[in-house]
Amino acid sequence: MLEKRRIYLPPLSLVGPGVVADLVEEIKSEGYEKVLVVTDKVLNELGIAKKVTDKMVEQNIDFVIYDDVQPNPTCKNVHDGLAVLQENKCDFILTIGGGSPQDCGKAIGILATNGGHIRDYEGIHVSKKKATPIAAINTTAGTASEVTINYVITDEERKVKMVMVDKNCLVSMAVNDPELMLDKPAALTAATGMDALTHAVEAYVTVGAFHWSDNLALYAIRLISESLRDAVKDGKNLEARSKMAWAQFIAGQAFSNCGLGYVHSAAHQLGGQYDLPHGVCNAVLLPHVERFNMSACPEKFAQIAVAMGVDTASMTTEEAAEAALEAIAKLSTDVGIPAGLKELGVKEEDFEMMAKNALADVCTGGNPKAVSMEDAVQIYKNAM
Repeated sequence: MLEKRRIYLPPLSLVGPGVVADLVEEIKSEGYEKVLVVTDKVLNELGIAKKVTDKMVEQNIDFVIYDDVQPNPTCKNVHDGLAVLQENKCDFILTIGGGSPQDCGKAIGILATNGGHIRDYEGIHVSKKKATPIAAINTTAGTASEVTINYVITDEERKVKMVMVDKNCLVSMAVNDPELMLDKPAALTAATGMDALTHAVEAYVTVGAFHWSDNLALYAIRLISESLRDAVKDGKNLEARSKMAWAQFIAGQAFSNCGLGYVHSAAHQLGGQYDLPHGVCNAVLLPHVERFNMSACPEKFAQIAVAMGVDTASMTTEEAAEAALEAIAKLSTDVGIPAGLKELGVKEEDFEMMAKNALADVCTGGNPKAVSMEDAVQIYKNAM
């Protein structure tokens, strides 16, 4: 309880219906000359980005849009976006979207002030200078990139997802407006929601967990258990969307300050090798990795069961821990997540290569139980 901790949070966070308008006023008041808007073509074409940029027009804020971000942003995406920023002399970055535009925007911001190639920044706190000021508007309830000191970029040449943990990428303003999350497809809602659950579960059981992160993680797990099914079932359910917005925001604060675990390490390889949606990969792997981890901290898994609404009063700790895994798997099934990696086109011949890369991933060090090469391969096999 008395240990020394360093907590990283955005200087300003805006959460709730309609807060986008507040953000635009904040940007105006700061006096930036030109804004680089980083988003993707889908959000641009659907008019979601326009809901934000129209408010910028009303405030006479000059901006340019870069919308070539891919679902798993690549080195090319980052450097192309950097070129747009430099050509237009932008002094502020505004990201609109899920984790992909946000991660890409963070990477652009780091390169704008530090120089070099984005590959130079793989690892923990590599950069020397703070990124260009960034505001991140989240349009999905999952990745929490808007509040974390993490970003992930795919090296398309190596087919590896590079994980950057860097205090200098932390955004200036984080925005979660559930009105922008309405009407998102059920599959996207499910995948991002399970991503948020993975963040919360891994944050709770990671070796870096502490009392503050524990409380945030458990609260996020409870909110997700209460609201994800409703958000998937009815895309217009503002209450469910609001709960999910808070849940992913809270889970992000937790894991950004205590770490993750092997679920993310293994999922990063699936994304890098097959370009699969990150949230789906996490969701498929989560029950299998946590079954492996359960013996390291059964009492924590028993508390996860309680947070997910399981009545554990008459259960032993081990029974309650098992019930937590069952509750996680049931939630995943209920929201339509694929049953296994085989449905995603994953090939068993790639397991050893992916397992080797996963063991070198920065998230592996946070896992509550040591993972051997044999364990890593078996987890992929179990998830098929």
